[in-house]
Amino acid sequence: MTTYRDLMVWQKSMDLVDEVYALLKLLPKEETYALADQMRRSVVSIPSNIAEGYDRNTTKDYVHFLMIARGSKSELETQLIICVRQGMLTQKQVRRAFILCTEIGKMLNSIKEKLN
Repeated sequence: MTTYRDLMVWQKSMDLVDEVYALLKLLPKEETYALADQMRRSVVSIPSNIAEGYDRNTTKDYVHFLMIARGSKSELETQLIICVRQGMLTQKQVRRAFILCTEIGKMLNSIKEKLN
C-alpha cells in the first residue's frame, strides 16, 4: 500500500460521500443550511480523517484520526435517523448509507485493533 487511496475503508468512505450527497438532494429546501450542511460536514470528515491519519508520522496519531472518523460516522448515522424520523427520507432511501456506515465502522475498528 502506497497511499491512503489504496485503503478499502477510504474507498468505501468516498462511496458513502457520493451516497449522502445524492440523499441531500432529496431533502426539503429549508434544510439546505441546517441539517443538510451538518450532514455534508459529517460525511466529508470520514474519508478526510482517514487520509490525514494515514499520512501522520505516528501510529498514535493515525489511531486518533481513525477515531475521529468513527465519531463522524456515528454523527452521520444519527443525522440520517433524524431525517427518517422527521419524514424527510424513508428507511429504503437511507438503507445503502447505513450499510456503508456499518461496513466502515467495522473496518475502522479492525484497523484500530491491528494498530494497537
